Amino acid sequence: MEELEETVALLDLCLEPIAKRPVDLSDPAWAEKLRTSEPLDEAGVRAETEEALRALLDRYEHGDDETRAAVRAVFDRHSSFCWAAHLPGADFRTRLLHLSARDHGRDTRDEILTLNAIHAEARAAGVDIGPLLREVAELSSTVDKYGMGSMRDLLLRAAG
Repeated sequence: MEELEETVALLDLCLEPIAKRPVDLSDPAWAEKLRTSEPLDEAGVRAETEEALRALLDRYEHGDDETRAAVRAVFDRHSSFCWAAHLPGADFRTRLLHLSARDHGRDTRDEILTLNAIHAEARAAGVDIGPLLREVAELSSTVDKYGMGSMRDLLLRAAG
C-alpha cells in the first residue's frame, strides 16, 4: 500500500495546479469549460492515474476493514487525485466502489448528486441497482463525516 500511496502522491502533485486553478466566473463559457475539461489529459497522467485508481479499488473491494480504511485515507490525503481520478466507461458496481472509497470526498452533497446520477443511469438502463448498493454499503464507512449520514447510510438509503 505504501508504494501505491507514493504513486498517488506524485499524481496528486501533477493534478493540484489544475484542481486548484481558479474558475473565471466572468467568462460566459465557464460552466461548459468545467464540464468538458479533462484534467488527466491536461496533466498528461491519464494512464498512470487510471492504473492507480484500479489498484486502489481492487484493494478496497478485496481488502479487510483496515485496508479499506487505508484506501479511504489515501483519497482523503490526496484531494486533487480524489477530485480528478475516474475510470471512463466503468460499470455501475465500479462507480459505486469508487464513490464508497472516496467516503464523502470534500462535500457530501456532491457525492449525493453523483449517487443520484448513477442510480438514474442504472434505472434508465433497466438495471436493478439495489443489490449493488447494498453490497457496496457493506464495504463502506459508518462514519458520519459531515452530518448527513455515513457513506453506508447513504448507499442503503438509495437502495430503498
